[in-house]
Amino acid sequence: MGLIVVSNREPYAPHAGDGGHVTWVPSIGGLTAALDPALQHAGGTWIAWGEQQPEIERVDLPAEEPRYRLERVRLSDAEVRDFYHGFSNRALWPMSHYFIERTKYRADWWRAYETVNRRFADAAVRSYREGDTIWVHDYQLALVPRMIREALPDARIGFFWHIPWPSSEVFRTLPWDRELVDGILGADVVGMHTEEYTRHFLSACRRVLGAVTNGEAVTWRDHVSRVVARPIGIEVDAYEELSTSPEVEETAARVRQSVQTRILLGVDRLDYTKGIPERLEAFDAFLDRHPEARRQVTFVQIAVPSRERVESYRQLRAQVEGLVGRINGKHTRDGWSPIQYIYRGVPREELVAHYRAADVMLVTPLRDGLNLVAKEFAASSRDGVLVLSRFAGAADELPEALQVNPYNPEGLASALLQALNMPLDEKQARLLRLRERLRASDLRSWADGFVREVEGA
Repeated sequence: MGLIVVSNREPYAPHAGDGGHVTWVPSIGGLTAALDPALQHAGGTWIAWGEQQPEIERVDLPAEEPRYRLERVRLSDAEVRDFYHGFSNRALWPMSHYFIERTKYRADWWRAYETVNRRFADAAVRSYREGDTIWVHDYQLALVPRMIREALPDARIGFFWHIPWPSSEVFRTLPWDRELVDGILGADVVGMHTEEYTRHFLSACRRVLGAVTNGEAVTWRDHVSRVVARPIGIEVDAYEELSTSPEVEETAARVRQSVQTRILLGVDRLDYTKGIPERLEAFDAFLDRHPEARRQVTFVQIAVPSRERVESYRQLRAQVEGLVGRINGKHTRDGWSPIQYIYRGVPREELVAHYRAADVMLVTPLRDGLNLVAKEFAASSRDGVLVLSRFAGAADELPEALQVNPYNPEGLASALLQALNMPLDEKQARLLRLRERLRASDLRSWADGFVREVEGA
């Protein structure tokens, strides 16, 4: 019995070297870190979009000691435009994060979404062998479980929705709400990050489909699906070990030396859900209210480029960079600038060094499915304070963080002052409790536990 993972993003990406030799480099992200070991242990197939070098249809991975096969789905430029940049990221993404004003519902995008989901489902069916467990991932592939179920009625199928599931009032703005919920309910086990999301999903099952729900069970089309809250973890031990390595400690020391003040840190994809403009406005309010903090604290914002082909994201970048310029122009004194803005991807070692260097970590999304940055900081820091939005999915798991409303700049400014003035013993005690909780629900246990639930369905 093997495992079949179906996701939009592939676990390894091809890189062409000298002489056309292709090497396969692990993708950065929690999903790869969680499921690559599971697939290496169980054997099987990972089905994903072959974004780079799509002419390579399949490869055995890892290259040095192959344990499973990567089957790569090829998409045309039009399908990438309509399925991925269109329906997935201009309809489902903003709707799920409550940004209804940013949604665009187009029938041609929906048709592309159906077509591409069918292609992923067909690939899974071709790879299936009796006894395999199939695990489908995220909002790009919500129709796949039902499509597989129709072809393989007795297959064990799991599905995990990695972003927020909105209230049914918001979800029902989607013209294809019925088709989407029906697609997901092809799975035996449906996973989401929080109890709030599962409640909203169960409500959608009742209100959109008229399905019968009983506790975590949904009965629809003579099939019972369990809907469970299973927040994804991180590799706690790996972050702790990396954070104490000589190389990271040396880089952290260089970061502190270059800044020469106490450090506030933000690390985000440049996405409108992350609340970066609101965070900058709050820091501006903090400096207005506490002018004595000038030259004493610096805000370092790392913004990782995201969806640069989408106009709204280009506008967001311009807005953020404009705010950085305005706030620096307003508060700069004697060679000190209040904000250091870094717009690029950051390797894990450099990122962890910034976690170690930071006095305060600001994770203040307007809405977030979970947010692994908050967990990574808690596992890496030794004497910092986590300031966390109450609208991040991870908020319920991390009660020792200072929780804030990102829409309230005055409240966020007050939390900054509290964090900067927190005694060392309190900071360390909070971090210790956070790490203990993270270790109890780490990445490996999340993946292994969910697979067991699907296998036992």
